[in-house]
Amino acid sequence: MEYFNKNLFSNPIDETYAFIKLKEEEHTLTITLDRAKKKNAIHPKMIDELAFALQYAKMSKHIWAIVIAAEGNVFCAGADLKAFMGILGEFESSIPKAKKEVLLGDLFNQVHKPVIAKIEGDVYAGGFFFLAGSTYVVANENVKLGLPEVKRGLYPFQVMAALLQVMPKRKVVDWCIRGYNLSVKDAVDFGLVTHLATAENIDSIVDGLIADLSENSPSAIRLGLESLDAIQNSESKHKYLMEMLQKTLASKDGQEGVTAFKEKRKPVWTGE
Repeated sequence: MEYFNKNLFSNPIDETYAFIKLKEEEHTLTITLDRAKKKNAIHPKMIDELAFALQYAKMSKHIWAIVIAAEGNVFCAGADLKAFMGILGEFESSIPKAKKEVLLGDLFNQVHKPVIAKIEGDVYAGGFFFLAGSTYVVANENVKLGLPEVKRGLYPFQVMAALLQVMPKRKVVDWCIRGYNLSVKDAVDFGLVTHLATAENIDSIVDGLIADLSENSPSAIRLGLESLDAIQNSESKHKYLMEMLQKTLASKDGQEGVTAFKEKRKPVWTGE
């Protein structure tokens, strides 16, 4: 997991981040998605910043756990399609471009530290990389969990692969091809969410998990998660699925779905 040269990590908390915020406290690194106005949509630079923060967490012996949170009422709306098509917009970040491709489907498995996703807002599409890649998912019972890609002429290829690591195959396939919203209670039953929470108790549940983890050997946990990563290495799978997503985006139905979504109309499918 060397996306950046190690000499860049002298004081990562004080770096300038455009899309995330970092806080380090009592052996825990909290990474907060900080793009609420854009529903925390995943931007290419956000991926670099996440990789930078997680490489720092992996390298740091004093960090024993990671919390992923988000500002706003949407935890993550998925990929920022305009940004991934090259319309990056203006932003200020001191984090350089990663020296190799970063795949969100692999990133959280490679950190080898327990990751707790604190879900207080709705999650859609590529936002599920954060849930599927985390060790624990603590979710407010009222949030919406949706995979709307097929309604826009697309398909959640990499998300499907990530979800198959934690959910039953038939449930994942049904969700992907029908594109509905899944309730948090069903997500608990299917293994995607580990802890059902309310707005009032979500902090105490997350704090309780961190307290439990702090009672155990961080070295044993790290080596255990490293071995899990080794036996489930799926880097080539996610690379292939990224190529399939690009192929779908380039199809006529893919272009029609995206256009119809922008124009707020029902798409006209041709099967091409």
